[in-house]
Amino acid sequence: MKVSVSKIIYVLLIISALFGWLNSPTALVLGFIFTLIFNNPFQSFSHKAINYLLKVSVVGLGFGMLINETLETSKEGLGLTAFSIFLTVGLGLSLTRILKVDLKLGHLITSGTAICGGSAIAAISPVIKAKSKTISIALGIVFLLNSIALFVFPALGHLLNLTQEQFGLWCAVAIHDTSSVVGAAIGYGDEALRIATTVKLSRTLWIIPLSILSMFLFKTKGEKIKIPYFIILFIGAIIINSYHILPESATSFIVTMSKRLLIATLFLVGSTISVKDLKSSGIKPIILASSLWIFISIFSLIYILN
Repeated sequence: MKVSVSKIIYVLLIISALFGWLNSPTALVLGFIFTLIFNNPFQSFSHKAINYLLKVSVVGLGFGMLINETLETSKEGLGLTAFSIFLTVGLGLSLTRILKVDLKLGHLITSGTAICGGSAIAAISPVIKAKSKTISIALGIVFLLNSIALFVFPALGHLLNLTQEQFGLWCAVAIHDTSSVVGAAIGYGDEALRIATTVKLSRTLWIIPLSILSMFLFKTKGEKIKIPYFIILFIGAIIINSYHILPESATSFIVTMSKRLLIATLFLVGSTISVKDLKSSGIKPIILASSLWIFISIFSLIYILN
């Protein structure tokens, strides 16, 4: 009976998000509270759904963007993106050895912090042949920090009087996962959302060179590198909107539903955070992840403000 009730509540909460009755932080917290009380009845489904729904949401957001603005934003964020990735990866490799964290776990945490959270971890893990438990721990730690960022970043943004442009760029660089980047930016403003999404997706492309580097570091061969093809669809959506191929009413509806779908995705993210996995990992991986996150957050903020 308990399982049936949990499934009903789970579905109702997702529906609430899709109807726009939840905001990003609330959805994430409800997901986490739900899994603490009931345990996620759709654990396997949730992990798969997060991956697909996030891509659909991001593509949908493209229908609210214009190509000229997107190109300009990507160009502005390129220097910070490249510099921060190199610094984060270098620091992550060093701290992994200093803290004596498992090399593959440390590399996954570093990859997730440097590029795009869960997506990077999912892409890099088969390349380095990481075990499922290692992947789960890395995802759990990254999702935990994402959850914190969803609350902390908007508050700090307002406290520091960051403009929407500054906040969007900061989110894209300093928050791990695309879902949390967009979730944090949604409440800050449309311009922040546009910049955060664009810069974060351009950052996602760095999965390819990092995958190649990972092959050399771990001496693995023959593994396929996952290319984020959904970015092509995102660009296609921007082009469609830029040339007014669809009526404005249609693109507005798509953008609205994409935002709601993203909030539903954040609920799923919250429901997949495993306290058990976090406890089993010990404190060192969390110290590694937190150190990298604090470093990239402070570094990128100073860069943006100057």
